[in-house]
Amino acid sequence: MPMWKQADAAEVTRTFREAVNMTPSELGRWLETAESLSVGARKAPGDESVGHASGRRIVELLRKRGGYTDDEIRHMRKVIGYVRRHSAQRPNRDITSTRWRYSLMNWGHDPLRP
Repeated sequence: MPMWKQADAAEVTRTFREAVNMTPSELGRWLETAESLSVGARKAPGDESVGHASGRRIVELLRKRGGYTDDEIRHMRKVIGYVRRHSAQRPNRDITSTRWRYSLMNWGHDPLRP
């Protein structure tokens, strides 16, 4: 029996698609920018940031339409949690060119979008 019940997986998928407000092509282009590569925690110096690696995986998940594995559902949950936690830390200033926004964008969420 799969780790995730069908109803739970459907709810996670729906919430994931609400949290991620960038299209696969937008996110893919963003991940190629210097700004995207400049932010995020790294496991070791010179490594790809955790958020950047997550962004690449998010692009794949956005292009997939169902039949998600337990691991993919777990990653969607991780994305949802990150977007919620990080969004709650919004700076009290213009966020257009901030590391805070760039980090969220690596996770597929542009806070400047309505």
